[in-house]
Amino acid sequence: MLLAACQFDIAWEQKATNLAAVRGMLRSAALPSETLVALPEMFATGYSMNVAAICDDGKEVAALAREFGVWLIAGVVRQNAAGRGLNEALMVSPEGVERERFCKLHPFPLASENQHFDAGQRVVAVRCSGCIVSPMICYDLRFPEGFRTAVGSGAELFVVIANWPANRHDHWRTLLAARAIENQAYVLGVNRCGSDPNANYAGGSMMFDPRGKILAEAGPEPCVLRAEINIADLIHYRKDFPGGIDQIPRL
Repeated sequence: MLLAACQFDIAWEQKATNLAAVRGMLRSAALPSETLVALPEMFATGYSMNVAAICDDGKEVAALAREFGVWLIAGVVRQNAAGRGLNEALMVSPEGVERERFCKLHPFPLASENQHFDAGQRVVAVRCSGCIVSPMICYDLRFPEGFRTAVGSGAELFVVIANWPANRHDHWRTLLAARAIENQAYVLGVNRCGSDPNANYAGGSMMFDPRGKILAEAGPEPCVLRAEINIADLIHYRKDFPGGIDQIPRL
């Protein structure tokens, strides 16, 4: 199964510009059908707390998935009845059908995200092209409990979408590797690059195998990072070296 991560410099609160950028990247990448493509957290607007201005119904994401025949996991924002935001990872099939929405479990308090966004209450695990995928969002990466719960639901691949700032980039790399090793799972982390009014971003999107080996790593520039994963190898590795996941309650 082919994974791809679109890393780019998100234009601040400019949806049309960012959608055009992603469309251009996907067109140039010419990815095979059924590829699983990840876009960063709040990919269409940047990491903004302006909920009313950045909320998104996800129709453009569905159209992109259908146009290019790929699975898409993309960061979008919805507004609830109380006017607060839901920071979500939207999962869409190659037919443009919404399969699941995961809401960020841990809004980031240092950016006052918790003052504008409600926390999610559940992990999700969805089968995509023969692989069970669980999305996570940025700050969730620091909380291993959610990843463990997702493994109990069968997760084999974690997709972490983020706007992870450059001044903590070493944490990004270390935590992605840790989540792969401790859960014996593939991990794809897609970050943005460039800057917004609040932070600079070093990119560094990465993919790890279940042993914690780096499969692919981006630098600080826009790119479409890609790597192949092998679920049969993951299953064999988990059986050969259980590593504690055999003790996780199955949900």
